[in-house]
Parts: sequence; structure tokens; C-alpha cells
Amino acid sequence: MRQNTLFGVAALAAAAAIMLPGTLISAQPDAGAANPPPADSRYVKPDDAVLKERLTPLQYDVTQNEATERAFSNEYWDNKKAGIYVDIVSGEPLFSSTDKFKSGTGWPSFTRPISGNALTEHTDTRFFMKRTELKSTIAGSHLGHVFDDGPKPTGLRYCINSASLRFIPVEDLEKEGYGDYLELFEKDAH
Repeated sequence: MRQNTLFGVAALAAAAAIMLPGTLISAQPDAGAANPPPADSRYVKPDDAVLKERLTPLQYDVTQNEATERAFSNEYWDNKKAGIYVDIVSGEPLFSSTDKFKSGTGWPSFTRPISGNALTEHTDTRFFMKRTELKSTIAGSHLGHVFDDGPKPTGLRYCINSASLRFIPVEDLEKEGYGDYLELFEKDAH
């Protein structure tokens, strides 16, 4: 059950509004959360030493320590380009720009994931509220949360940290190995 309490949203918004540039809302990982086995061997989670080398401190803290980046000052909150968003850790496809919408929250928001098995859901009770946390299926990267206040057709708002994503423009899908997703951008796709 997805819950979105007014108090919880207000508390999170207030915390984000008073944060200094470069600061994060941090949390400890849920040690009890388990991820299903990888569905596609093309996408793997590198070991921690490699992650610390490849990712920026912000990307590492968001994906590995369940931190939250600042609203309205992250890379993709206002990105209007066509393409897909993949897990910064494993490269696993997560969202399409065809499902992205302007939520007014300051984070990239989507109506649904790119596939039914791209995400796992976990209960998050931090910050005096109950929310549904989202992680990537293969790498277990913290992505953000899902709320039931989104637009049609799903009524859901997948609110995602830009730091957990890598954007691949539609013109680069084939050369980056994501050519299977070109059909999402054909005129007859929707």
C-alpha cells in the first residue's frame, strides 16, 4: 500500500529547502532487503572499490547509502530530451522519457518504469512517514520513491534521484547497446 502523508511530504520538502548546496539527506541501507537475482547478464553491479572509482561522491552516496540529492539542482529534473534512463551503477534500463512528466518536485518523475521487472519496492519508514522506496533490480541501487499522486494513465509518480541515473539520448541508443528501446520512440509506439 502506498501512502503519501501531508506531514511526511512537508517534512521532506522542508528538509530539502533548508539544505546547503552539496548536502544530502542520508540514511542507512535496509540490511533486511533482498534483491531478486539478475534478469540480464549484460548488467552487473561492480564491486565497491570499482564503484567508488567510477561514481562521484554524490552518485555513490545516493545509490549505495540511500541519500537524497537536492531538488531543482540535479542533472535531469528538467531534462526534456528523448531517450532512456539507466541505472548509473549497472546500466540496467529503468525509465523512458516517454513516461517522464513535470511534477513540480524538482526531481525527475515518471509514470511507470521501462519494464515490469526493472525495479524492486521496499518499505521506508524514515522521516516519520511510510513510503515505498525503489531500487534497481540488478544492482540494488537506491533510486527514489513511488507515490500515488501521479497523472494518468497509472496515477503513480516515480520520483527519482538524477544521481542514480545515466541518460542515453535516443540518437545514441543503438551505439550504446540499447537499440531494443528505439521502438519506444517511433510515432506509432503510443
